Amino acid sequence: MVSERKMRTHQVLAFLLLFVIASGASENTSTSRGCGLDLLPQYVSLCDLDTIWGIVVEAVAGAGALITLLLILILLVRLPFIKDKEKKDPVGLHFLFLLGTLGLFGLTFAFIIREDETICSVRRFLWGVLFALCFSCLLSQAWRVRRLVRHGKSPSGWQLVGVALCLMLVQVIIAIEWLVLTVLRDEKPACAYEPMDFAMALIYDMVLLVATLGLALFTLCGKFKKWKQNGVCILVTAFLSVLVWVAWMTMYLFGNAELRQGDAWGDPTLAITLVASGWVFVIFHAIPEIHCTILPAPQENTPNYFDTSQPRMRETAFEEDVPLPRTYMENKAFSMDEHSAGKVGAAPLG
Repeated sequence: MVSERKMRTHQVLAFLLLFVIASGASENTSTSRGCGLDLLPQYVSLCDLDTIWGIVVEAVAGAGALITLLLILILLVRLPFIKDKEKKDPVGLHFLFLLGTLGLFGLTFAFIIREDETICSVRRFLWGVLFALCFSCLLSQAWRVRRLVRHGKSPSGWQLVGVALCLMLVQVIIAIEWLVLTVLRDEKPACAYEPMDFAMALIYDMVLLVATLGLALFTLCGKFKKWKQNGVCILVTAFLSVLVWVAWMTMYLFGNAELRQGDAWGDPTLAITLVASGWVFVIFHAIPEIHCTILPAPQENTPNYFDTSQPRMRETAFEEDVPLPRTYMENKAFSMDEHSAGKVGAAPLG
């Protein structure tokens, strides 16, 4: 009797255990179709087929990150072969810009996964800082191209990098102050912020973008025309960035609320903005600038000695142009005097 009761107890416990495992598996399968069973719920949006926007944005951001890493590798490999000073000076600025663009693609994943206190703090801090880094690099590039177009000389590489880092540091201070005042002083959760507060913390980024657009217009005026194409790339990049920012701020601040999708569409709006801005930076600025940097300078035309259409040099030019030595002239004069004296001595006596 005792053994039968123990067997029945073990059977009931095994049945309950199997039921719990099956219910857990069915729950994970129903809520995260396309993800593994051991994936944390925080990262479900990265592979959940029911939220297809996350997978699409993730794929586009991953492709952009790979292209950016490839550009960094190409620039590193070709760096020893860049001899032109005007092309070598902004190499450090190119690296900063590519790192900022790579950070934008990486930050996209923070808006796809489920938010918590750490993720929200990273979002609030890095959004403005990374955009400030990219816009500061663009502004420094516009200053460089403006100098090249007008004077044919560019600022040194340290000046360009220093200006970009100093401009970015202002946004770092703003982001830190915003987090300290709202999270530490007021003791509010990091995720508890209004869309308008998020936009107000990015006013400095907008100032950098407008300044870049305005300075890029002046790069089209100057006597050194070969650098104007670089100014056109900066102008197009800044103009498209303005369009992206106007679109996402309109949607994030007003459009989602009008459509009653403020909470559901907030993160997709910001993630798509990061991806779109990153690809604008890569296509319209990074690729043209790196191509112009690694492109070898055209060599000067050398004379073609096999071209019969050109007049040949006189073979006796060297002899005609070079004066005769003084010793030779004196010897020639002495021999002429000696020859005339001989003629006088040989005259018949009369």
